[in-house]
Amino acid sequence: MVVSGLVVILLLVLTLPFFINKIEENLELFLFSMGLAAVLVAGKLNSELILEALKEPVMIALAVLAAGTLFFIFKKHFAKLMAYLLKAIPVGMVVFGVVLMLGLLSSVITAIIASIILVEVIFVLPMHREQKIVVCVLACFSIGLGASLTPLGEPLATIAISKLDEEFFFLLKLLGKYIVPAVIVFSIAAGIYSNQIIKSNNCLMEANVSNEGEAGLQENDFSQEEDTWKGIIVRALKVYLFVMALVFLGEGFEPLINAYILGLSPKLLYWVNMVSAVLDNATLCAAEISPAMSKLTVEAILMGLLVSGGMLIPGNIPNIISASKLKITSKEWAVIGMPVGLLSLVIFYLVLPF
Repeated sequence: MVVSGLVVILLLVLTLPFFINKIEENLELFLFSMGLAAVLVAGKLNSELILEALKEPVMIALAVLAAGTLFFIFKKHFAKLMAYLLKAIPVGMVVFGVVLMLGLLSSVITAIIASIILVEVIFVLPMHREQKIVVCVLACFSIGLGASLTPLGEPLATIAISKLDEEFFFLLKLLGKYIVPAVIVFSIAAGIYSNQIIKSNNCLMEANVSNEGEAGLQENDFSQEEDTWKGIIVRALKVYLFVMALVFLGEGFEPLINAYILGLSPKLLYWVNMVSAVLDNATLCAAEISPAMSKLTVEAILMGLLVSGGMLIPGNIPNIISASKLKITSKEWAVIGMPVGLLSLVIFYLVLPF
């Protein structure tokens, strides 16, 4: 009965945001309610879990608030810097450099800070809205992967190091040979895509100028409203609620994980871990990883979790922060994230030494 109820909740989480606009517009509240429902169905709601759910998002929300405040204060200086770079260097090269830098540095500056910097860069790119979303999703794959190389980058890495009782650079040594090339590939893809888009947009603008006397890239652009102190605080609170929801979802789905996921072979586990696209991959990591496992099994589990995390908005902190600030919907993210994630999973499946 418990497992059946959790399966229903999982299906609701996977489907409703794509079909009901009100849920999409209030995704944080929806996921929170589903997380609460999951822990109630699993019989796991207690004071200890509530305290954990209240405490876990604090540092992330504070980081979002602090970074948002800094960018609000220094936004004119940042805008001038980006304007200079975009004028002096081809846009494709700027995008390549930013995605590569944030992907590699996210394990040091944290995925949170990297994604906040990314959003500010995305805002000033001379592209249409749907084109910026492609760059954003590719960059979030890069950040989500890169952040796992040290325990500083993201919770999954911290938990993995703790569970395996390994030293600080263990994941860099274990996964670096897969993740660093992947970060480079995502950076190249984002750069090449941006370069092609700029060429296409320039041709369109020239046509508009000759035919109508004006150029317009604005019609499909992001709604770039000026940040306010209220907006910065609301954004941090939304991230707080989002992370709290993931804590509840992760804990609530533990019986389902124990019943159907743990004990699978590494090859199956690699693909089953696609559920981390909607569940907290740190929670799945904590449930699945054991010091008794071989390094090959650990590789398979972690790479499945990390790649899948980029496919949908709830899968990674960078996705959550970027989608919240840029107002990217679940459908818009999935249209890019799902095929990119599935292709990446296939490639890594062929590369990993199962």
